[in-house]
Amino acid sequence: MTREQYILATQQNSLPRTEHPQFYPVGIYGWRKRCLYFFVLLLLVTMIVNMAMTIWILKVMNFTVDSPLVLQSDRNVTVNARNHMGQLTGQLTVGADAVEAQCKRFEVRASEGGKVLFSADEDEIVIGADRLKVTGTEGAVFGHSVETPHIRAEPSQDLKLESPTRSLVMEAPRGVQVNAAAGDLKATCRKELHLQSTEGEIFLNADTIRLGNLPVGSFSSSSSSSSFSSSSSSSSPSSSAPRQTIYELCVCPNGKLYLSPAGAGSTCQSSSNICLWS
Repeated sequence: MTREQYILATQQNSLPRTEHPQFYPVGIYGWRKRCLYFFVLLLLVTMIVNMAMTIWILKVMNFTVDSPLVLQSDRNVTVNARNHMGQLTGQLTVGADAVEAQCKRFEVRASEGGKVLFSADEDEIVIGADRLKVTGTEGAVFGHSVETPHIRAEPSQDLKLESPTRSLVMEAPRGVQVNAAAGDLKATCRKELHLQSTEGEIFLNADTIRLGNLPVGSFSSSSSSSSFSSSSSSSSPSSSAPRQTIYELCVCPNGKLYLSPAGAGSTCQSSSNICLWS
């Protein structure tokens, strides 16, 4: 054994030995431990209450995977949209009396293709559906003009333009055309029917033109004028000439038409009582 090993062994044997070593416990004890257990218990109770409230809300609001979302309220349901600055940009309110939407532009789109079916803003309202149908008994009421290039009735239905208390005016700078391809065209009025052309002419083109209920005058060769007959039929003869079947159409200076029994010459006279009393 060397000297260094001897000295080291002697020093180790000279160190005092402790018969009962001391241990220092590490942890939380006393009131700190009780507070920790209290907070853990409180957190557990809070989690249980939140889970119970969540399950109750899901059950009451009918939240399921297959059914739609249902929002219920005793008064109204309001959905707000805000920008990054917190300003209100849109609002949808569903109440007991009305559904109100406040936004710059409101649109309704189709589920397939995203076609705009209805849009409304401050300037105009656009209906993009292929067909607009109004089923109300009173129809549709417009406060101002309606612009459309075509008005058409449904198949097998009549189209009626009516003004119950005022006049009905149809105007067009380049002409108004009324055509009945497979039926009659009738114009009926209570008082006077005016056909007027300021620069052109009135053209009647038909195989047969009939003027009914024209007054019939009686012509006498010895008389210088014809008198008015009380007969209301244009084709029936007057009482003085029961067998008269051919009449001459006469025109008064003021434009009034009347019938006069046809003769060898013209039987129309401008001094006829029909012209004088018209």
